[in-house]
Formats: sequence, C-alpha cells, structure tokens
Amino acid sequence: MHAFVTGLLLAAAAPAPSAQAAPAAPPAVTAPLCAIAAPCARPLPVRMVVVTMFEIGKDEGDTAGEFQLWKTRRNLHQRIPFPHGFHDLYYNPDTQILGVVTGVGSVRSAAAITALGLDTRLDLSRAYWLVAGIAGIDPEDASIGSAAWARYVVDGDLAHEIDAREIPKNWKSGYFPLDRKGPDDPAPPRTDGGEVFALNPDLTEWAYRLTRDVALPDDPGIARERARYTDHPNARKPPFVLIGDQFSAMTFWHGALLNRWANDHTRYFTQGKGQFVTSAMEETGTLQAIEYLSRIGRVDKDRVLVLRTGSNYTLPPPGVTAADYLLRENEGYAGLNASVESLYRVGDKVVTELLTHWDRYGKTPPK
Repeated sequence: MHAFVTGLLLAAAAPAPSAQAAPAAPPAVTAPLCAIAAPCARPLPVRMVVVTMFEIGKDEGDTAGEFQLWKTRRNLHQRIPFPHGFHDLYYNPDTQILGVVTGVGSVRSAAAITALGLDTRLDLSRAYWLVAGIAGIDPEDASIGSAAWARYVVDGDLAHEIDAREIPKNWKSGYFPLDRKGPDDPAPPRTDGGEVFALNPDLTEWAYRLTRDVALPDDPGIARERARYTDHPNARKPPFVLIGDQFSAMTFWHGALLNRWANDHTRYFTQGKGQFVTSAMEETGTLQAIEYLSRIGRVDKDRVLVLRTGSNYTLPPPGVTAADYLLRENEGYAGLNASVESLYRVGDKVVTELLTHWDRYGKTPPK
C-alpha cells in the first residue's frame, strides 16, 4: 500500500516537516551533460541513486513528499532533463548523488528505472541504490513513523483472484498464485516468475545495524493514532528502526483479511524466511528493471537497499471498519510528516557512511 492517493493532496495544507537537519552548503557547480540518447564519452559519475516515487506538490518549499527533503538537504540542484521518464533527475556533482522520482506504481517504476539505467549520460556501474518511500505498515510489527529495511520484496499482483462475494467457504482468501490450484495448494512456489526478489542480505543487515539507534520523530498526533491500537503492542511503540519485508501490489488494499493475505503470501514466496511489514506499489518494477540492467553491467544489483517508513497502518484499530478507516486515511495520513522525516534521517545515515568511505565501499559493498 503505497502512501500516495488523492488524499495526500489534501494533506498539503499541513505543516511541512522540520528541515533543521539540512546542511548549509551552497548549490553544487553544474556538471556538463551529454545529449540525450546519444553516445557520451564522459558520462556523469554516480555514487548514490536515491529512488523516490512521488512528490505531493512542488519539489521544494511546500509539504514534503518522498523526494523533497533529499533535494533540499542534499543539494540536488542540477536538473537533468529526463523526458523519457516521469520526472526530471536532480544531481549533486560534488557528492555524485542522483535523485529520481519514478511515478507511482510498478509499471512507471520499471519504465523509469530501465530508462535511467540505459541513459548514456550517466555512469551507474558502481552506484548504490536507496529506494526510499513511505508505506502502509502492519500494526502487528511496527508503528507509524517506523522505518523498515527489506530483505525481500514480494509481488501481490501476479495472482488469480475471485471476487470476495464468490469465495468458497473453505477458502481463506480469493487470491492465490498463478500456478496453484487454490489458496491451500501445498506445492512450493516457483522461483522464476518475478513474484519475489531477494536483496543483498549482507548490505541490508549492515544498513540496519548502522541505523537501528537513529532517533526518529514523534509527535502528539501519531502518538494518539497508535494509542488506538490496543490489540497491537508493536503498533503502540514510538517509531523505531527494524528489518521487515515489503509486499508490493498496485492495488491500495486495506483491512484485516487482506493483511492476513499479505502475510501469507510473503511467507509462501520467501519459503518462510520473510516477514511482511510494509506495503507499497513500486518495488517489484524497480527491482526487476535493476536485475535486467545488472545482466549487462549497467548497474550492480548487489548494491540495492529498500527502505520504507510507515505513514499509515494496513488495518484499522479495534472498533473501526476497514472501509471507514480507509476513507479517513484518504483524507491525509496521520503519519505522513513523521514518515518522510524518518525516511530521510535513516536513509541519509547510510548515504553519508557510504560516501564518506567511498575509497572502501566504492570497490566492495559493506558486510
């Protein structure tokens, strides 16, 4: 469940997250660009690609979506025209950080990342990738504002589906994998269908250990929201950093029954190794594109990290229907501001460490 719906536009009237952590550096010097879709003798070197999916309004100066804090605080001021993608790219020649906005959904993310990876103006061969987005978060595991590093991303779109009103009584869900005979088919999952992507486990663990003690923002608004989850101890905790896997599906789903489906689907395709924590819409497209690009040496798929922060819960608190809660959340997520701030604080610690010690990490990913 990616936290980008019409209601987010209504949230633009809310106060923007604090920018007190922004570095006070001047804009970087503009680096020369080659022509689009032409041979390039000197492509721009990129050490870090920050992949975001949406911005609410402007790229700077209003309520922040996923991209704005990165652009402002990391001085991504050099615009690189990107007509073959959703949103122009922004680059800092001094730090060699590239900021990307893919657009919402796995179709747009796959197209944008493929176009980016094949862009001759950029040298991405040694770049690290930080997919940094907000998400729905399972109250069984964490609270809004919390930040989860994914080991696995599981696809929730490649499936059979029967309308809920026609599900047989002995079926626990109307969804089941494409090559199965029903939701209770015990056959093991196939491994070549694009339903699951495993990230570099050493890199993920390293990122988690580096950031697990990062102080995350808290405020009375999200404290009130999490207090409603009286049946979920982890949902009531102040925001924290954890390892937790992502379920990626184009449909913005909500509710206890679909939450159980996401957990079951994640366990099935990871063969019990994964734990569903966050719900989003893009990563299967992003990771599929990176996997293909890695085959031709344009990128390195072992340098990819996925970080999602909870802007909303994936099921309602006790006493509230799924429909009522979903419609209320569409008017603006309780954890929007906290989640975009958490996203930057946690992700930037990893970015800083990688770039500060590029002499080491440029050659070999950390373990």
